[in-house]
Amino acid sequence: MSSIAIIIPARYGSTRFPGKPLTKIAGITMLDRVVRLARKACEDMRGVIIAVATEDQRIADHAATLDVPCYLTSDDCPTGSDRVLAAMRQMDQRPDFIVNLQGDAPFTPPSIVHAVIKTWVGDPAHSVVTPIVRLSWDDLDRLRDNKKTTPFSGTTCVTDAKGQALWFSKNIIPAIRKEDKMRGTDATSPVQQHIGLYGFRTDVLERFVTLPAGRYEELEGLEQLRLLENNIPVQTVAVDLPSGTMQAGIDSPEDVARAEAMLKEFGDPLAA
Repeated sequence: MSSIAIIIPARYGSTRFPGKPLTKIAGITMLDRVVRLARKACEDMRGVIIAVATEDQRIADHAATLDVPCYLTSDDCPTGSDRVLAAMRQMDQRPDFIVNLQGDAPFTPPSIVHAVIKTWVGDPAHSVVTPIVRLSWDDLDRLRDNKKTTPFSGTTCVTDAKGQALWFSKNIIPAIRKEDKMRGTDATSPVQQHIGLYGFRTDVLERFVTLPAGRYEELEGLEQLRLLENNIPVQTVAVDLPSGTMQAGIDSPEDVARAEAMLKEFGDPLAA
């Protein structure tokens, strides 16, 4: 039977937002929220390991209060994927599939993590699995508005007919030449927003971190572009979210305020 792990990279020393995983959103730390959603995602699965990977003892101490294993990794890990792999190498059991669940994505619905795992279980040949959501027109308008103040929050993705990713960007892609006409005939926009979590086959993750950063990865600040630049296929999973509930990762203090406003409007998913 294949073994699966959900590893949460939670870096204290964020350049843009130091101490981010310990920041409270509506009274609950970001790391606590992510650990809870990971547990809910696999509550009907046996033997899924959940762990935190960090470079800072303060986060390790907080993880202990949450009763979740935590692995201390080097401060020199260049990406979350490197940190996840460094944690995996400290584990007693090597998993076959690793979900890299970002510690700054506390509003990822557990059903989406579940869908990523189930997609790989259904076809273990997949190298990488990641979720996307097709935006409503209202959500697209919100994303555009958000980018006026935080232009590097929110990533979009274009895919082929089988759901394999063609490209990811911090810009909103594709451009829509006849948007006014489409708004009158299509219920949803053609824009797909990427939800920032990845499931890696372990051998693919090990290869991925040995590859040099790609040109477009460095330009966009998106490590998943290294996969595409090296012809590693990325299988997307289309998921549904109610309009208005799409929340990008927390990249800045402004994002915390936006998240708390969203909780007031739509309710806290952890309360369900």
